[in-house]
Amino acid sequence: MSVNLSKGQKISLEKEAGGALGRVTMGLGWDAIKSKGFLGFGAKTEAVDLDASCVMFDEGHRPVDVIFFRQLKSKDGSIVHTGDNRTGAGDGDDEQINVDLNAVPSSVKSLVFTVNSFTGQTFAQVENAYCRLLDAANGREVARFNLSVQGPHSAQIMAKVYRHNGEWKMHAIGENGNGRTFDDLLPQIATHL
Repeated sequence: MSVNLSKGQKISLEKEAGGALGRVTMGLGWDAIKSKGFLGFGAKTEAVDLDASCVMFDEGHRPVDVIFFRQLKSKDGSIVHTGDNRTGAGDGDDEQINVDLNAVPSSVKSLVFTVNSFTGQTFAQVENAYCRLLDAANGREVARFNLSVQGPHSAQIMAKVYRHNGEWKMHAIGENGNGRTFDDLLPQIATHL
């Protein structure tokens, strides 16, 4: 059973998954904007380029690495982005970030997942936009966040996955912002570390 996340909610990833969680996937999906033509003629779609990113932070809340469309793999190899989708075409997740929690270096204390509209559209304009967290071992959805209802914003700090008492937990931040890349959100992210 998936948990629909609400802003500020904290969950234990291990409890939601029904046991120790070793691998998680952040999925991001959306559809292109469809414009309606006159009497059904001349309809067209407008490409939307949403981007999933993951920023790794150390104990001192300093970013140590970032996984995004220009760097598809963390330097230590524990996190891998499946590649940049620039249109939203196709079914299911358009972008994914795969995390091997057991391989994340012990010096990394938190992972912050963000979504940005690189092409500048707001979430209110984007159809069926969502992000979700999956237990990668069985493909089971652990949590989901609906982006399309977030209004006139072009970015969101989705969630923080962090170590607490030897267990991975997740804080659903759900804070809207504006910006084309994760860099634009770093000052906002800092308030959640």
